[in-house]
Amino acid sequence: MRKIILSMSVSLDGFMEGPDREIDWHVVDDELHRHFNDWCKTLGAFLEGRVTWQLMADYWPTADQDPGGSEVEAEFAGIWRDTPKYVFSRTLREAGWNTTIVREVVPEEILALKEKAGRDLVVGGADLAASFLRLGLVDEIHTYVHPVLIGRGKPMFLAPEVKAGLRLAGTRTFGSGVVQLRHELVNSPTNAH
Repeated sequence: MRKIILSMSVSLDGFMEGPDREIDWHVVDDELHRHFNDWCKTLGAFLEGRVTWQLMADYWPTADQDPGGSEVEAEFAGIWRDTPKYVFSRTLREAGWNTTIVREVVPEEILALKEKAGRDLVVGGADLAASFLRLGLVDEIHTYVHPVLIGRGKPMFLAPEVKAGLRLAGTRTFGSGVVQLRHELVNSPTNAH
């Protein structure tokens, strides 16, 4: 069974975006971007909330046509367009770029998606991630801790009632000071041994 991986960048003080949804504090250099590209190429689909999907759709479909863009950005534009996406939204009417609109997080449908043959799935966006955590649908959490304090904003974890055991599966430190922490949820059906 393929895994659902919650992946999110976060400030050291625990925020995934600033109070006005700003993410300009992310420390993404070529090394980190290349890492994201290499990892995203291995994924079967992106599972995104409407806000996250819209932010991505506003930039990435044509980012490879920007003469001022970098090689790694151009590469990610193609990865984003080509990778299947599921956007969870009650209001979005249409979505291009290999995107399927899903109206509700229905556990049985998500489990059926996990059981299909294929590569792992990544869930992004704090609200959608909270829904997946509440429903026990997350197998791993990949946290990219950026070496900044932003003081206030939207917390990474919006499901304070969820308690879960975690097992550290790996770490990586990037030259920029960003640290990746990979944790497995020990109570996940995929990770149960």
